[in-house]
Amino acid sequence: MENYQFSQPDMRAICSLPAFRLCYFFGCMSDLFAPFATLYANLTPHIDMPKGDGSHDLGHLVRVWRNVLRIHADEGGDLRLLAAATILHDCVSVEKNDPRRAQASTLAADKAAKVLTGLGWSQSDIATSHHAIAAHSFSANITPKTREARILQDADRLDAIGNIGIARCFYVAGRMELGLYDPDDPQAKQRPLDDSRFALDHFKTKLLTLSSGFQTSSGALLAQKRHEHLLRFLKDFAAEI
Repeated sequence: MENYQFSQPDMRAICSLPAFRLCYFFGCMSDLFAPFATLYANLTPHIDMPKGDGSHDLGHLVRVWRNVLRIHADEGGDLRLLAAATILHDCVSVEKNDPRRAQASTLAADKAAKVLTGLGWSQSDIATSHHAIAAHSFSANITPKTREARILQDADRLDAIGNIGIARCFYVAGRMELGLYDPDDPQAKQRPLDDSRFALDHFKTKLLTLSSGFQTSSGALLAQKRHEHLLRFLKDFAAEI
């Protein structure tokens, strides 16, 4: 690696960048998106990643990409388009409790289309990437119509279940200042589920429903294993409270 020299003001400015941009600056993560390191370098500056959101950080992108690779190995599809769609699938940040949440993936898809147009991509490739990004979101309720869209949706949803999904659920709940569970009725036996107040309710309102809606056979197999982690966690959690 070249031996760069920074003045003190420059270094302070660099270190004040969000973590994922700092990694991008030093190029320390681009090889994780091999063989698309150049594409990664071109696209990451366009990601609007919220400060302090560990559930939608660079780690999330890397995990989704690894899930894409696992599924793609069985399902096929255009890997370059999948790489672009993965990197940009959350390029517009909309908080979970924002009323625009259902539009987040379409907003990201529209922004991605502009970015890819600027890179000289064909209209066909841009349209495929746009649809994959728009359809990946659970909240958007858009049916994926292409192989790439089905793969990206499955890859993203895998990161919402299993042990990672559990961690992300409670992380987001903490950011939203929600309670862990309702102490009077943790299992919601005598009350409506309300995941706008209690993190545990989110398992029944969403997380436990995800494994039945996977679009690819290989994604469904991976999802079933992670679904079992959710069930085991809920059983152990209930025993402790």
